[in-house]
Amino acid sequence: MIFRAIQDKFKVKSGLKYLEDELKKPKPLSSRKAGVTSIGCIVDMDKFPDPEAFNKLISDFSLQPNGVKIIGYKKDEAAHSPFGIQFCTDKDLGWNGTIENGFVSEFVDREYDVLINYYTDDKLVLNLLTARTNARIKVGFPSVDTKLNDLIFDTAVSNFDVFRAELKKYLKVLNEL
Repeated sequence: MIFRAIQDKFKVKSGLKYLEDELKKPKPLSSRKAGVTSIGCIVDMDKFPDPEAFNKLISDFSLQPNGVKIIGYKKDEAAHSPFGIQFCTDKDLGWNGTIENGFVSEFVDREYDVLINYYTDDKLVLNLLTARTNARIKVGFPSVDTKLNDLIFDTAVSNFDVFRAELKKYLKVLNEL
């Protein structure tokens, strides 16, 4: 029991070190062309319990049915996902900033045009997911480390419709739509 607590503490410390090193590196250039064909969403399901709402982006951006990939985060793994959204927990944190979860590995291995970081709490697992995911444009909220996101929207997490409208507006300004 004590060994487990010490081990978890060192995993957090190694994760923080990895995140710090990742944020110092220049952002890699994406091989993807302008336009939005795939969107990745990292959602704090403790704060926003309806991650299925992100599927509305398929029609908003005229995407293929598999154009939106969603990965959730929950503090407890006892809380099951009622919608079938795959998620990770703090217990999935591994050494050197890895997240030991097959669904996370599959999510991170893909490259996205837009990555939506739909969380406001500065949680290590969520920040590591964001840092490890390759995307041309990363979108998030101001309460999270601003080095993680390219576009920052100051809206309430509970007001998804405003977030969607702002995202669409700014992607048009950036000639992505």
